[in-house]
Amino acid sequence: MTATRKPSKPSASPARKSDRTTPATSSEPAARPPKPSRLLKEQGILKEAESHFSQFGFEGASLENIAAAAGISRHNLLYYFPSKEALYQRVLDDVLNQWLAGMEDLSHSDDPQAALRQYIRAKLRYSREHPQGAKVFTKEVIAGAPRYGQAIAERVGPLLKTEVRTFERWAKEGRIARVNFTHLMFIIWSVTQAYADQEAQFALLLGKPALTDKDFEKAEEVIVKMVLSALECPLP
Repeated sequence: MTATRKPSKPSASPARKSDRTTPATSSEPAARPPKPSRLLKEQGILKEAESHFSQFGFEGASLENIAAAAGISRHNLLYYFPSKEALYQRVLDDVLNQWLAGMEDLSHSDDPQAALRQYIRAKLRYSREHPQGAKVFTKEVIAGAPRYGQAIAERVGPLLKTEVRTFERWAKEGRIARVNFTHLMFIIWSVTQAYADQEAQFALLLGKPALTDKDFEKAEEVIVKMVLSALECPLP
């Protein structure tokens, strides 16, 4: 009688790569860039919003009027911007982004005269090319920045400190005289901003319908000379 062989146990095979426990990775799908048609529509809305907010402020501007000026319905506008607050924030974000771009350039220069001239020119250019955006920002600040104060503190504050350190470096190197550099920046901002906020008054007093490129060039020369004189820099 032949012995019955017991079935052998299946040998444990090494775990396949797919069977091994691997840490779960949450790879979020990359957000798709907005379509050109959407960007174009947003820009149209933002242009009209900038104009209305500059004229009427946040409280006086209405989504109905902004939508009508953009050629869409209020409901369609809310598809792109979910509230008046969101639209207002976006307008101010765009203004601040362009304004801060000029501030960042100042700290990378070793030539105070050239850097300040370039900075003042850029600020005046913004006032000339984007007067509505500049006026929106001014209205918000004059009101005490109730809706945008935190963004100003968080984004402008650090850059202002960087610029002041640049002035301090120039002073230590003997390139400029010492003044209160923080207030110097405030004065530069104010006087260049005035050419957007008070453009109508300046043009009226000059007897013309609007300021010309030549007027802005003359303003630049005066402002640059004032600032360089205060810092005891050699005038060009």
